[in-house]
Parts: sequence; structure tokens; C-alpha cells
Amino acid sequence: MTHCGKWTARGAGKFAIVATLAIAVGVTVTQAAAEPLVIQGSTTFHRRVIEPTKGALESESKQELAIFPNKSLPGLIALIEGRAHMSMISSSLGSEIDALKKAMPGMPYERLQAHPVLNTRIAVAVHGSNTVRTASLNQVRKMIIGQVSNWSELGGDNRPVRVVMVAGGGGVTMVVEAELLNGKVPEGQHLIWVKSPVQLVQVVEQEPGAIGFAQLALVKQRGLPEIQTESPIEQTLSLVTYGDPTPAMRAVIDAARRIAGLVM
Repeated sequence: MTHCGKWTARGAGKFAIVATLAIAVGVTVTQAAAEPLVIQGSTTFHRRVIEPTKGALESESKQELAIFPNKSLPGLIALIEGRAHMSMISSSLGSEIDALKKAMPGMPYERLQAHPVLNTRIAVAVHGSNTVRTASLNQVRKMIIGQVSNWSELGGDNRPVRVVMVAGGGGVTMVVEAELLNGKVPEGQHLIWVKSPVQLVQVVEQEPGAIGFAQLALVKQRGLPEIQTESPIEQTLSLVTYGDPTPAMRAVIDAARRIAGLVM
């Protein structure tokens, strides 16, 4: 089952990786009961939900799962094109669809259904030498867009603010853009764009003026200090189906919700 719209020239370049993933995953999947359910998408969802619980998830749902973590957007494309039974996303479905529409207009996005599994907090991480520990969300927003350019403006050292973000539409980046920037992509020389959340925390560890946004578990694992805000920035991890979930898919969704609530 393929539902392809026209690619723009920019979209073809931006999502060239999808063709490679299609070859790696193979032919269009079916939903025969004897075959595993194929799930593609968010590496964050995979790391936070699937990796620590896959055995229990398969046992409780009574479904064999074939998991391909390859980021949210390629996962949604695979779902629409029939190369996956479900996809994993790490920001709101609306945000993901908005990003896809820019490169792949005309696809049947209206049939996509999100099934939230877990809410997780996004940490606002800083370098270990940074003495600033609290800021308002508006101050954080101003740092992202360059209106607050020095830590001394927040009571810290006289040091330029460097904002570290993951490029390429990652879930945390999309949540930060949606929650703090009204969906806009920040620009400026103060930004440091990296390829992965792991690379982000490594840069924050090394750059004294850095502020970065990453999964709370990853920030704690690296021992980085956080800036506390008046309300949390949260990321919703969801499974997505194309139309109503089948009984097999529903069993996986329900099991993921129960298990995630117990172990996360």
C-alpha cells in the first residue's frame, strides 16, 4: 500500500535517507497474524520505551515485534507507505505532520492516529561551571532567539550564551520549537547544531557558555546541572497507526502504556 504525494526538490534531498531505509527494511509489510508487527520511528521512543521493555512488551501483548529506530519522520513515511504497521514519534503528531507537509505535500496525513504512551520531561542542561540554576521560560526563549546573549543578564558569569540543539527535526527540538518559538526554527551565530542528543550533551559538557535541551534521563546520566523553569517542558512519546489500530496493534499499545507506567 503506497500513498505517495509529489516530492519537492528540497524534500527529495532532505529525505534521501528514507529511500535507504526502505531498502533496508524491505518490501511492503502485511498484517498477517503469523508475521511480526513492524514498528519504525523515533530513536528516543525506542531508547526510553522499547529497549528496556521489549521482552515484557512482546510477552504481555502476545505479539512479535520487529523494531527499526530511524527517527520520527522516516517512521511516519514508512507507516503511510505501508512499510510499517506502526510508527514511534517523540513529539506531537501535529508537529510531525507540519514538518512532513513542507517536504511531502499531498500525502494522506488525516488518517494518522497518535496513541500516547509516555510523557517525559525535557531537561534544560548547562555546563558544570555555570552558576545559573533558575530561569523563566520566557528567558529561556530569549536565549534561544538571541535576545539574551550573555549569562550575566541572568546573574551568571560574563560569558556568551551558546544554544545547542539537535538538527534534522528531532523530537526534543520539535517540542522546544513548538512550545517556546511557535513552531519557528531559530537562527543565529549563537546556535550550535549537532546531529544527535548524545552529541548535544557532549558539547554542553565542553562549552562553558552552553545551554542545551535533552531527555532528562540522558542529562542525569552525564551528571549535567539543569536550569529549573516555572513549569516543565514535556515530551510525549506515542505510537502512531494508519487508521484505527487492529486488535494486535491495540494489544501492543495497551501493553506499552501499562509497562511504561510501571518502569519509567
